[in-house]
Amino acid sequence: MTNPDPLVSTEWLAAHLNEPSVKILDASFKMPGVTPLPKDDFLAAHIPGAAFFDVEAVSDHANPLPHMFPSAEQFGRDVGALGIGNGDTVVLYDAGGWVAAPRAWWMFLSFGHADVRVLDGGLKKWTAEGRPVEKGEASPKPASFEASFDPAFVRSQQQLADNLTGKVEQVIDARPRQRFEGTVAEPRAGLRGGHIPGSRSVPYASLFDAATGVMKPLPELKAAFDQAGVDLERPVVTSCGSGVSAAVLTLALYRLGVRGSALYDGSWSEWGLQDGPPVATGPA
Repeated sequence: MTNPDPLVSTEWLAAHLNEPSVKILDASFKMPGVTPLPKDDFLAAHIPGAAFFDVEAVSDHANPLPHMFPSAEQFGRDVGALGIGNGDTVVLYDAGGWVAAPRAWWMFLSFGHADVRVLDGGLKKWTAEGRPVEKGEASPKPASFEASFDPAFVRSQQQLADNLTGKVEQVIDARPRQRFEGTVAEPRAGLRGGHIPGSRSVPYASLFDAATGVMKPLPELKAAFDQAGVDLERPVVTSCGSGVSAAVLTLALYRLGVRGSALYDGSWSEWGLQDGPPVATGPA
């Protein structure tokens, strides 16, 4: 695929559904405690031929923070077990709420696999169009996937703490605005409210049509970042609650031609800890 747009349409996927080199992954994700679990949703209905990409499983289990990036060795092993090889075109989707498919897309790019796309509208649009689904466990044929991690795709807490002084990189927060401003409690217990000082608020849900699950047109995406005071010509780091919905912003930025952005993997689950770095509250 030579199309630089990371999105593919339901029409495109339907036309390529049975091609052996096109591998489909359901990367749906929910906050802790929300039921039914994403895997249970997958078992009830998924796009034919899809395997389940578990954001919690494909992560660093030695790190106490939620679903942090795994090692390249683990990513290659876990993805290979899902039937993905280095020569495959990977199409990721989620339930249609634009949460974890972009996160998985960014992970594939971070680990050296450029031939990866996100299904625009996800399962929500697919089923609304009456397209086929299947149920039950997936049984992908294991493949060999060699991963090579590029650390430029992510940022650490220390890097963002250092950035508080130099402000070389703009930080954009994908959480709902009330969480950004610190006027409501964080869903993860024990975290402080507010945002990284100097960061901007672009709630991820503002970037797609809630009714259809389709990402908004490019002019509307650009307007959302412009209104937040983001300069698309300067370096950008995206953040959120735990490094998942931030990738929706990353995806939108990529569609706008921004390259070289990074994702703060620990996000507010790390920064918002009681002994963490400085916190700001209120509007940006």
